[in-house]
Amino acid sequence: MEVLLLGTGAADGIPNPFCRCATCTDHRERGELRTPTSVLVDGRLLIDPGPEAPRQVSRYGRDLTGLVAVLAGHAHSDHLDPALLMHHSWVTESPLEVVGPEPVVAWSRQWLDGDQTAISFRSVTAGDTTDVAGYRVTVLAANHEAFGEACCYLIEDDSASVLYATDTGLLPEATFSALTGTRADLVLLEETFGPRTDKGDRHLHLATFGQTVARLRELGVVSESTRVVAVHLAHDNPPLAQLGAELAEFGAEVLPDGTVITLG
Repeated sequence: MEVLLLGTGAADGIPNPFCRCATCTDHRERGELRTPTSVLVDGRLLIDPGPEAPRQVSRYGRDLTGLVAVLAGHAHSDHLDPALLMHHSWVTESPLEVVGPEPVVAWSRQWLDGDQTAISFRSVTAGDTTDVAGYRVTVLAANHEAFGEACCYLIEDDSASVLYATDTGLLPEATFSALTGTRADLVLLEETFGPRTDKGDRHLHLATFGQTVARLRELGVVSESTRVVAVHLAHDNPPLAQLGAELAEFGAEVLPDGTVITLG
């Protein structure tokens, strides 16, 4: 399984163009651009494509001609910009399925003419296990809200498994229960707020990120061979060198946009 990190940032990315904090300055001076979190799996499953997704794909020399499905966790625009579906309809009639909780489907349908047939929609909810683009996908409850339900996902094939958990605060107990008995080769876990603990409970900060990783280790989801990567990073985090050191204490890492992770 090939996992391409198209983006690893929060909605505003890093640097935020309106900001000169230490983290934005660090990224700006090093010439690193961290764009909204999005992931391409094996060229056929696109997860959380926000408004920058088409350029993200092109930036790394890829295309979406083999795309089979879009999987979105919730209906915030940095996680799904339905304009992508129009771009698809302008050039191809190849089938494309859009999968996500009901608000994702309802919002996406509004962007397409009623007579198009290439794009199909499927609503899922926490507790479902279903096939998406040839992967076994377990739908998990997130601690988040976006005009209704928000979800995280466990994505598996015969070679590897990925736990994709963004956006979310501390995961609900139902999600930990659903993950019991599973093992992930890769965990993409959001870490939005860095040391800030005063910005609400719908995203993780460094302390709750560490608590989540520890709980996943207790359950056996995370083992010694599992890679844990922090994503959905906002500029509330410290500059890169410091952030990397702090994440290492949890057995986690921070990677740049465009990183390819090969599993299995």
